[in-house]
Amino acid sequence: MARRHAPLAPARGDRYSRRAMFPLRDQNPSGTFPAITITVILACTAVFVYELSLGPGLKRFVMEFALVPGQVAYGLQTGDLDPRTLLPPFFTSMFLHGGWLHLIGNMWFLWIFGDNVEDSLGSFRFIFFYLLCGLAAGFTHFILDPSSAIPTVGASGAIAGVLGGYMLLFPGARVVTLVPLGIFLQLMELPAVVVIGLWFLVQLASGILTQGVQTGGVAWWAHVGGFVAGLLFVRLLRRRRIEV
Repeated sequence: MARRHAPLAPARGDRYSRRAMFPLRDQNPSGTFPAITITVILACTAVFVYELSLGPGLKRFVMEFALVPGQVAYGLQTGDLDPRTLLPPFFTSMFLHGGWLHLIGNMWFLWIFGDNVEDSLGSFRFIFFYLLCGLAAGFTHFILDPSSAIPTVGASGAIAGVLGGYMLLFPGARVVTLVPLGIFLQLMELPAVVVIGLWFLVQLASGILTQGVQTGGVAWWAHVGGFVAGLLFVRLLRRRRIEV
C-alpha cells in the first residue's frame, strides 16, 4: 500500500514491500454489509480506468487533480487563495492511482480492514472518517514537503487511517499474514496490533530517513499523518465499544 509521489513510475517503497509482511485476510467477520468500503473500491477503480482512457491527456489530468505541494505553496505565497483551485486536490488525489499494482495494493488493504471499521462506526460516520483521514494525510505531506513539485496520488493516506482505526478497535484480531523468512515465505496468524504496528513503524522510519529527498516514490509522511488521524478520529466517531 503506498501513496505515491510519482504517478506512472514505480514506487521506491515497492522494493521493501516485496520483503515485508503482507496481510492476506483477517479472522474478524463483519456484522454488516460494507457498502461504503465497496463503493470506495469501485470509485477508485472507475477513476483509474478513466485515467487509462486518457492517453496523452493523462499528464494534464494528473497535474490538475493530484496533490502538488509546490503548487499549493505557490498559491499561498502569491495570495492566490481561491479554495476552488487550492483545496480540491487534497480530496481528488485520494481517488487517483499510478498503476495497477498501486491500485490493487491499496484496495486490498481497504478490503481486509475497512469492513470492520465501517461496521464499528456505521456507514455515514465511516465515509466521514475515511475522508478526514485522507485529508489529514494530504495536509501532513504538504506541511512536511511544501516545495515538492511531484504530483502525489493514492488512497493509502486514507487507508492508513483505516489501519489506525482497526488497530485501536481490534488489536487482538488475528490477521493471516505472509511473512518472509529468509528466502522462504510462511503463513502466520498474527495479532492486528503486530501487523499494523510494524507497518506503521516502517512508514515512520522511512519518512525520517527520506525527509528532504526530492525523488519519486512513496509519500511516507502521508501514511504517518493518515494513521495518526485514524487513531484520533476513530475514538471520536465510534458508536460503541468493540471487544475482541
